[in-house]
Amino acid sequence: MERTGVITSKGKPLTLLGQAIQVGDKAPDFTVLDQAFAPKTLKDFAGQIKVISVTPSLDTSVCDLQIHWFNEDAANQPDDVAVLNISMDLPTALGRFCATKGIDRVSALSDHRDASFGNNWGVLIKELRLLARSVFIVDKEDVVRYVEIVPEVTTEPDYEKALQALKGIVQKD
Repeated sequence: MERTGVITSKGKPLTLLGQAIQVGDKAPDFTVLDQAFAPKTLKDFAGQIKVISVTPSLDTSVCDLQIHWFNEDAANQPDDVAVLNISMDLPTALGRFCATKGIDRVSALSDHRDASFGNNWGVLIKELRLLARSVFIVDKEDVVRYVEIVPEVTTEPDYEKALQALKGIVQKD
């Protein structure tokens, strides 16, 4: 499925592949790779609240800001909150980035091999084979509780809105 009119890059319209995820949907599974090339799926984070920060490439300034924001915020979250960053960067590049930038609270994961996350979560950019900047929050029962697909991929997500949504989920548990 192709969707247009959802995102732009520097004003240029782009096409997203996959079904749009809505609040209340059961979170689709995915297979991504960790920095050691080991597969990770949704089940690897079972029983946790999942904050999924999605970035096109950590090699850009806005993506760098985004992962740093979530890394800093993760220190304030309870142990049952898993913070993931998923991009199309190679696992080895993610490892270098995290080591040199001090990213130690976010699990940086790669969708490069199969674009499984991008296709299943509706955020794969057809023209670029990158992921659209977005934030998803999934509760412990794997129900999607928050969705933001940033309309302009060169801008940051609404961190405060995501944080408010997360606080609401954490307080319910």
